[in-house]
Amino acid sequence: MSIYESIGGPDAVAEAVEKFYARLTSDPDIAVFFEGADMDQLATRQRMFLTAALGGPDAYEGRDMRAAHAHLRITDADFDLFLDCLAGALADLGITPARTDEVLAALAPLRLEIVCARGDGSGEFGCYDPPGGSG
Repeated sequence: MSIYESIGGPDAVAEAVEKFYARLTSDPDIAVFFEGADMDQLATRQRMFLTAALGGPDAYEGRDMRAAHAHLRITDADFDLFLDCLAGALADLGITPARTDEVLAALAPLRLEIVCARGDGSGEFGCYDPPGGSG
């Protein structure tokens, strides 16, 4: 059984995305990333993305993660806050901590695509690869 199926399929993903964006847009450290964004469009893409990432039937058709996030200057700390908001949304749905850990583990590799600011005070921006990375 896929993670997608184990958390409740399309209805659970839709509800998780709704709760996830409610948390993101109410967090002052994260909300700035969504100013002026078409939240309905983002939610649709997020549902498609999570469905695909968690082993569901839908194919994600949005831009690749690096292209979609490069302009946002997301730091490692920001990425961690995003994951915290997702974990909270899943907890609100009654998803067990063990299953939530599986979801977060499935998404963790995206850090290399989404984090676009080193966050070390260097002022360097643009998605980066760790030493030995591919790009």
